Amino acid sequence: MEPLRTLLFVPGNRQNMIDKAWYLPADALVLDLEDSVPSSEKASARAQVRDWLMVMAQGRMGKGGGLRGRKVFVRINSLASGLAREDLESVITQGIDGISQPKPASEHDVTEVAEIIQLLEKERGIEAGHVKLLPWVETASGLIHAYDIASASPRVVGISFGAEDFTLDTGIVRTEEGSELLYPRTMVVVAARAADVFAVDTPYNNFRDEEGLISEARLARSLGFEGKCLIHPSQIEAVNRVFRPSPEEVDHASRVVAAFEAATAQGFASTSLDGRMIDAPIANRARKLLMVADSIARRDKGW
Repeated sequence: MEPLRTLLFVPGNRQNMIDKAWYLPADALVLDLEDSVPSSEKASARAQVRDWLMVMAQGRMGKGGGLRGRKVFVRINSLASGLAREDLESVITQGIDGISQPKPASEHDVTEVAEIIQLLEKERGIEAGHVKLLPWVETASGLIHAYDIASASPRVVGISFGAEDFTLDTGIVRTEEGSELLYPRTMVVVAARAADVFAVDTPYNNFRDEEGLISEARLARSLGFEGKCLIHPSQIEAVNRVFRPSPEEVDHASRVVAAFEAATAQGFASTSLDGRMIDAPIANRARKLLMVADSIARRDKGW
């Protein structure tokens, strides 16, 4: 699965919000059964999300039907809550792309969920391996085991950092400036890279502060995150823009690749462009940026 820039969380008990979210240009919708749903509505939210997924799979919603290239995840409740199995039994159906798994303490929590998904896929005629996993790193134990979590199953396509639960679990004081989160953010990215999956940054909770959102999204991108979780539709456009390579970046990357390939064709392992050295790592970084830009352009054409 390609990295996702914007993952919009939508309460699973709010049908009107789910219907509206469908028309928004987020790369993924995450229908939430966990924190945004009160205990008294967990069962009804579960059924509501299941029914919506089935409608989507039958192509009865949206112009032309189908999922139009967007991914649909469901955030289940944690294994520790005792609700995860019920959630999975309800939502593993046609129309779902993945499960967002909160608070795994180690790889064992991920493999347990993966095994349940495998059984449900077989039981319900879903292609084996179709349903992916996007676990959260949001506890001290989760951070220590971040690489193990990211590499626990072939279903894992990425890991998300959850700052609110992480600071609650560790006792770290959360600040607007956010320097206290540089270490865990970096560790999440390193673990994701080592496991060859993508990394998604924590939500920015002040949804009225676009300047702060953009600043934090730029920081996340500079640290190596490839996307960000969102809590409000107003955040989509700005974050999509931050994680989309600019025309200037694409132009420079194209020139870097061209210069390096011309040099290697002449037997050189490095060259220079605009007064800066270009070697294999720099050329490969430029190639990756071009691949990301192309992927985003193709995805956005669906809108």
